[in-house]
Amino acid sequence: MSEARLREAICTQAASIFARGLTGGASGNISARCEDGGLLVSPTGASFGALDPARLARFDAKGRHVSGDKPTKEMPLHAAFYETRGTAGAVVHLHSTHSVALSMLPETDPENMLPPLTAYSIMRLGKVKLLPYYRPGDPAMGDAVRGLAGKRAAVVLANHGPVVAARDLEAAVYAMEELEETAKLALLLRGANPRMLTEAQIRDVVTTFDVEWD
Repeated sequence: MSEARLREAICTQAASIFARGLTGGASGNISARCEDGGLLVSPTGASFGALDPARLARFDAKGRHVSGDKPTKEMPLHAAFYETRGTAGAVVHLHSTHSVALSMLPETDPENMLPPLTAYSIMRLGKVKLLPYYRPGDPAMGDAVRGLAGKRAAVVLANHGPVVAARDLEAAVYAMEELEETAKLALLLRGANPRMLTEAQIRDVVTTFDVEWD
């Protein structure tokens, strides 16, 4: 995809996320890799509902900010995913309500915070790691992602929000939406003793769709 088209796609996807209430105000950030290995990144303090393609922060392949507005302060998160997951072509970070709520519950499993409710959450996300709380913009967030050694495509920062990496922009947005919807399901079903996918069903999905799971 040309850089011009990628700029437009980032803003279109961000506007859709904003319009559906998945992130509000000036929260959330998004990035995508260009054909030359550089990155386009949403600016700091910018609303997903009003991103300007011409003002996206541009990084070259060596990680230098070369044009556009000042990037999001969450660049350590984005950089860590690109460094540890060679297949990553886009990263999305939101402050979506249900994912954040689930991160605060004491019974949430930090190794896999989403219960196995649907096949699609497993297919698009694999296991979702719950990371501790960090101050927004703290470089330690990136260190925590690097500590996973590329084994997780999605994490949730406790009391903060989810971060998802995927092969391209569209896949990252779809995976983020799946994470938020599954968190919503988990909260709706809390205390209801729902029928989860069995271990055999989970393994079938993991094997059939080549999901990172172990």
